[in-house]
Amino acid sequence: MGGSEDGGELVLERLLPAAAPAGASRIVEEMGLWERSSEPSPRPRLLLNMVATVDGRATLGGRSGPIGDVADHQLFHALRAAVDGVLVGAGTVRTERYGRLIREDSVRALRASRGMPEEPLACIVSGRLALAEDVPLLQEPSAHVVVLTASAASLPPVAAVVDYVRAGEGQLDLAAAITQLAERFSVQTLLCEGGPHLARELIAAGLLDELLLSVSPMLVGGEPSGGEALRVLAGVELDSPARLELLGVLRCSSELFLRYRVSA
Repeated sequence: MGGSEDGGELVLERLLPAAAPAGASRIVEEMGLWERSSEPSPRPRLLLNMVATVDGRATLGGRSGPIGDVADHQLFHALRAAVDGVLVGAGTVRTERYGRLIREDSVRALRASRGMPEEPLACIVSGRLALAEDVPLLQEPSAHVVVLTASAASLPPVAAVVDYVRAGEGQLDLAAAITQLAERFSVQTLLCEGGPHLARELIAAGLLDELLLSVSPMLVGGEPSGGEALRVLAGVELDSPARLELLGVLRCSSELFLRYRVSA
């Protein structure tokens, strides 16, 4: 089931917890991401949004875009619309050619009506500042970019507003950098969009609160060591597996959307 429309959005079945079908915007609204506490926690609430095939591939031809379907893309944009910041690795920014985070005027107006900046803070993790200035996001005048890095260097002048969170010597202290996002930029909700190496580092550091996983009905094969055949997590094996608690299941046609709480 799934596939009819709710105000222009595809309708997703809500299997767990059971509820009436709804579009992506309504589902994200009920997650409470818009809510802002008067006494924020020391670090942001951090969610990881990933898409994978049934056999665990997170990229095809080096990119995640070909894996997702229309419903996945609508959830992707609904989540962006509700958070204070979007966190992404420099490699993903380069490969996916990141541009403006919120493209619809109506969504920017909705954010403004709720007392939020029109666009979420674009937070790029780049330990050695390996970013090309021709990335569309950096050439977007409306963008506010924060680079999380261990480097003392700075980017050449670009159209976007760029700030730096410098943490660690030689290697980025990811926990300290994310804490600074809360302290300096009032980020209470942070959505990570990958890639798989950054996802692994967040989990290893105990920083991740929830995993939102879109499971695409595809089997593609490929070896994880093959460079472009990345899984949801990439890099060395975790010291101990991260335990997940299933919070929700959505369905649209043959695509599943799983929401997990990540145990410390």
